[in-house]
Amino acid sequence: MHLPTQLSALLLVALPSAVRAVFQDEVGHIDYHYELLGLPQRETTFFHKPRRDDKASLLYTLSDVGVLGAVNPSSGAVLWRQLLNGTITDGGGFLRAGEGQNWLASAYGQSVHAWDAVNGRNKFWMDFAGEVKDLEVMEMTENNRKDILALFDENESTVLRRLSGNDGRVVWEYKETSGDVPLQVSTNVEKAFVISLRGSAGAYNIKVTILDALSGKREDELVLGTKADVHDKDDVILVGANSAAPIIAWTDDTRQQLRVSVLGQKTRQEFALSADTISVEIHAPHIVQSQPHFLVHSKTSTGHTAEVYHVDLRTNVITKAYQLPFTSGPGAFSTSSNGANVYFTRITDEELVIFSSISDTVLGRWPLKTTESRLVALHGVSEVVKKAGTDSYAVRSAAVTDTDEWILIRNGDVVWSRPEGLTGAVAATFVEIPESENLAKTLEQEAHSNPLEAYIHRVKRHLEDLQYLPTYLNNIPTRLMSSILGTEVSSHDVKLARDSFGFHKLVVLATRRGMIYVLDAGDHGKILASKRVFDLPKGQKWAIAGIKADDSTGIVTILGTNNDETIVKILPGTSFNIEVLSKGPEGSPATQSAALLNTVSGPRLFPVGSDGELQGLTSDILPNQVAVVRGSDRELKGVAIADGKQTVSWTFVLPKSQRIVDIAARPSHDAVASIGRVLGDRTVKYKYLNPNTLVVAAVDESTKIPSLVIYLLDTVSGQILASSKHEGVDPSKHIECAMAENWFTCTYFGQYRLRDGAQSLKGYQIVVSDLYETDKPNDRGVLGDAENFSSLGPIDAPGDVPLPSVVSQTFILSAPISALEVTQTRQGITSRQVLAYLPENHGIVGIPRMVLEPRRPVGRDPTAAEVEEGLIKYHPAIEIDPKSVHTHERDVIGVQKIIAAPAVVESTSLVFAYGIDVFGSRVAPSFLFDILGKGFNKVTLIGTVLAITAGVMILSPMVRRKQINALWGAPM
Repeated sequence: MHLPTQLSALLLVALPSAVRAVFQDEVGHIDYHYELLGLPQRETTFFHKPRRDDKASLLYTLSDVGVLGAVNPSSGAVLWRQLLNGTITDGGGFLRAGEGQNWLASAYGQSVHAWDAVNGRNKFWMDFAGEVKDLEVMEMTENNRKDILALFDENESTVLRRLSGNDGRVVWEYKETSGDVPLQVSTNVEKAFVISLRGSAGAYNIKVTILDALSGKREDELVLGTKADVHDKDDVILVGANSAAPIIAWTDDTRQQLRVSVLGQKTRQEFALSADTISVEIHAPHIVQSQPHFLVHSKTSTGHTAEVYHVDLRTNVITKAYQLPFTSGPGAFSTSSNGANVYFTRITDEELVIFSSISDTVLGRWPLKTTESRLVALHGVSEVVKKAGTDSYAVRSAAVTDTDEWILIRNGDVVWSRPEGLTGAVAATFVEIPESENLAKTLEQEAHSNPLEAYIHRVKRHLEDLQYLPTYLNNIPTRLMSSILGTEVSSHDVKLARDSFGFHKLVVLATRRGMIYVLDAGDHGKILASKRVFDLPKGQKWAIAGIKADDSTGIVTILGTNNDETIVKILPGTSFNIEVLSKGPEGSPATQSAALLNTVSGPRLFPVGSDGELQGLTSDILPNQVAVVRGSDRELKGVAIADGKQTVSWTFVLPKSQRIVDIAARPSHDAVASIGRVLGDRTVKYKYLNPNTLVVAAVDESTKIPSLVIYLLDTVSGQILASSKHEGVDPSKHIECAMAENWFTCTYFGQYRLRDGAQSLKGYQIVVSDLYETDKPNDRGVLGDAENFSSLGPIDAPGDVPLPSVVSQTFILSAPISALEVTQTRQGITSRQVLAYLPENHGIVGIPRMVLEPRRPVGRDPTAAEVEEGLIKYHPAIEIDPKSVHTHERDVIGVQKIIAAPAVVESTSLVFAYGIDVFGSRVAPSFLFDILGKGFNKVTLIGTVLAITAGVMILSPMVRRKQINALWGAPM
């Protein structure tokens, strides 16, 4: 819905230029963006030519966070991306490409899609009832059109559908209700194979259903092996497809035997594995023209080896062709095809080697050249090319490393590296660069000395600092030219230190894969250090209960939900390092959240158990504190702490029909510049600035039309200070709240019925509530001028409970928003912005607080006093202005959380967003009133001053001579 022209004009006049998010010349200067895909999955990553006649291939992947994208192998630049599920996933999904086709087929959940391989545009999107279990492209069809085979699990039924590669329509469908577990689908030149697990968990055997590829009719059914051959679906390590002789391979749970069968045959062959084998992988080509050869990669605790097998197309007998030598340490293999030729590429921590599938002759060997001390490739894909007219080869391999990086190796050289491990971030915080410990001790010593001793000590310290004067003088020309031209001083070999504006902060980021990253927000988000904290097994994630940074010491504490505690210590100086000082023991009781308590040495995080009880309390905790925790049921509890003991002081229990969807509190740094709001008639409405407040959003789904109930709680007494109810809310969509100063806001999708009862407004809404001490100007309410107040203490008169006066208003947004955050400045003088992520537009918007003013006059024009106050007429719709989008034209996907921190200059707030992409910027809601902007022309200023100086020097003698002549010519 669009605003009327008059209202749009009023908004443009009312809003100052300060609300403009990012000027074009600031893009890339004050902000930074990591355009990420996620860690590529082994089965959904490959090289593919987007057009039949193209000579160059692109690199395609469907990552473990659900992003499908294409990458330029030469530079590592992302060409296009699609977020399949609309949010971060836990892996899974399928991606296939037909040989010589200009489209890709993908599937996730209940959907099957096709994409243009060049630009990523959607070709078709089909939704079905069941969950997709496998996906394959039929290379050979009756009409020379390559179709898609999609295997579904629909209510314990196995369904295979053949979809047209042109428009996704169903060509035929095969369905069986045997109750078997559908596993994978495969195809050769003329048949389709459905592989299922028959039996129960721990005692499966493999069933192969053979279908006619033309009609989808069942021709035969085979059972391979005996019951208990397969204990779990992970025991089936390969189901080949699009081969002249596709195979199926599985192992027993002890990894002693490898069993292989050619699909369509009743027989199987067994091959012994090494006694110390811990995992097995099989690499085979996926092109019909390729020779039916495959490689078995066996890993042990000390190294790895590989064996190459051939399939005889006449007899379907599998024979071992050759074995590669055992190599200590980790390694990865990949397969590539060129017509009938099949090549295997081996990546170790020392070299890159390629072999032909025919013999073990080395076709090429290159030592790895990397800046890393040790490169460990977990898996990869390769493309091998034989140079024309020679017997030499070239190879490029895209590999995922153990440090969660995606690299491309070309003939032994690492061409590019992408920090895909930054995706899946679950917690982040700003932290100041710690000052030198010696300087901190020196300043503390001066503070505790008498004035004379402190003065003498400071003079001595400044004399000692003169040793750095030559270096400082040498840097003056560079700094001067950088200041004039607007360029940046290179940070190479420069000591990591704070800057005078407070822009040079660090960001500590933790990911669900157990990695910690430290980024320099003052140097375009440069990754200064990274470290793996936990080696998590497949399927497990690192969940964070709380994160806290100590700006004075540079120590960041991270509490995990498994009662693990990680301490990241940031060391000042030219060298940068992360020290993990302690970890919680494995098997400790689970932690649901973390509470920040004040201790003698400063604020510290303490874990909260699943029952809501604080753990690890120490004797140095300051008394008279109340921590709010969640109980085992739907309740919130206020835990009073005194003398190292905890007592439940209040309990807030929701009705059985309600459940909590979000909780918001005021930020730890929430400076308030004024205790009152000056109105247009010069009266003052005093703000309700209770620091012990909490916003609780709960959904009530007991009625046909769900509703959202918002509570404002006093965390000391547990009293409900205010509440509101919003009907027609969709609980499946984003419901989030944020709080700052004396106001809070919540966003949701709802349907609001107008007062006439005949019409309703439906869409994404945002409600804003201001809290004042009373609804009367120049009135402090029942508290009056009292200096102290206790939420637990009685008031003079019964019933005089100091409840706030609440002013609320609701607006309809033109787009959904999530990840709410409020900008923060050092003194709180600058106007606020509500930062939010736009999931559909892939941007971060800053909505000015002036627009979200709940006191805007409704149904009338503002009075002269209200205009002077800055109020404009209320209109229910808020359009997302592109000029207020801080990400500018960048495509930022998958943002889960936005954090903000104040800079030293009052005008600026630092912003950092994470989830899939990582984005950081500086925001000035009231414009840069205390610092010169990038657009300030210093060259013109200096040139003007020099021109004036030269003019004065030239004209000064002339003026002086004229004055002297005038004096001599004057009458005596």
